[in-house]
Amino acid sequence: MIKVSFLMRRKPDMTREEFQTYWREQHTQAVPEEAIPALGVKRYIQVHTLDTPLRDAIVGPREGLVDEFDGIAEMWFESEEAIQRDWSTDRAAEYAEAFFEDEKNFIDWTRSTILVSEETVFMP
Repeated sequence: MIKVSFLMRRKPDMTREEFQTYWREQHTQAVPEEAIPALGVKRYIQVHTLDTPLRDAIVGPREGLVDEFDGIAEMWFESEEAIQRDWSTDRAAEYAEAFFEDEKNFIDWTRSTILVSEETVFMP
């Protein structure tokens, strides 16, 4: 399985709460329900950052960390070939474009990033 992780920061004029509410409630409605399977997505989760002092305890003596992200979207795909196949259709391009357009409403892509990875599980 291939996992694509979107490490996102909110637009500067939004609070974290506004960002997470928009993402949770409006972004998921931006395209039809059939878009996710049409794009070959096997699993999709949203990871919402918590505003908690616990982060300071975990950071500990680490120095030079970048600003934290406001959330992470994770999508799993069968394989790299499946992504290339599924994302090359006209229908998938329409769905992807709808997602991209809606992302402009809440994500600052100049301060965000995307990782394409393969998981290695050490503890199930």
